[in-house]
Amino acid sequence: MLKIAPARIFSFRVKVTTKKMKNLLCLLFSLFTLQTYSQTTEENMKPAAKRDSGYAPVNGLKMYYEIYGVGKPLILIHGGVGAIEMWGSVLTTLSQNHSVIAVDLQAHGRTADIDRPLSFELMADDIVALIKYVKLDRADIMGYSLGGGVALQVAIRHPGIVNKLVVVSAPCKSDGWYPEIRSQMKQTGATGAEGMKQSPLYQLYKRLAPKPQDWPVLFTKLGQLLSKDYDWTLEVKQMKITTMIVVGDADAIRMTSTVEFFQLLGGAQRDAGWDGRGQPKSELAVLPNMTHYTISNSHALAIAVIPFLGKKD
Repeated sequence: MLKIAPARIFSFRVKVTTKKMKNLLCLLFSLFTLQTYSQTTEENMKPAAKRDSGYAPVNGLKMYYEIYGVGKPLILIHGGVGAIEMWGSVLTTLSQNHSVIAVDLQAHGRTADIDRPLSFELMADDIVALIKYVKLDRADIMGYSLGGGVALQVAIRHPGIVNKLVVVSAPCKSDGWYPEIRSQMKQTGATGAEGMKQSPLYQLYKRLAPKPQDWPVLFTKLGQLLSKDYDWTLEVKQMKITTMIVVGDADAIRMTSTVEFFQLLGGAQRDAGWDGRGQPKSELAVLPNMTHYTISNSHALAIAVIPFLGKKD
């Protein structure tokens, strides 16, 4: 059995002059916090061996990607202000049975920004173009937080390219977030970016980004995206893709909204019965003792997802 030590979470100090700004910076750091890779002992698994990496010319972007492992293809999409590194040991575990293609979204990580807004739909189209670039017909798609919304849009806009879908800590409509989270999301912008220069997120961005000076641009565009309301209820209800929803039991997503999301996929509607005939193909996993800020690098996430991805439809 793998023994993964808990991932460490960075801390930092920020000088702020208003309570509003302090709350905003706390939200930005916690909502998009980047954990280090899990610390392992010698008898535990080694980090995944990178099989390939490069930049794919997609929709005007030079999208950075890395490929690990061999097997059924799985696309991993990180959360906001993150990069491939956000997945930590989850990537390592999943690559033991899959060909994992991890990406850096527009304006994130090693993928430089271009002259267009950030949107779930445009980033979803980028993922589809990348899948075609690496010469795949179909793939499983897994996204976390911001990446979960992108993954869901891939399934909505391009269902023929998705085998299975995993949405981690992301709602199908904007009011699925707790009200205070939504309120603070709408305050994201260049001012918050300046304060976040004291964080390890900025240190990672400065190390990876082709143009580190675009840090405030990322926050401005992300703020514009997060301030918009969206509701994909009707589209999700019409989806035919086998989907797994994963949240923490102390997530930033309202649990009632998560159950409603699952109901749209045919779940949580009736007793499955003795023979399980009423059980939907889609699944819901609520991970115990897990928050929005710890789930993306949790070994428990990988262990929950692996059986779902391996199950035949």
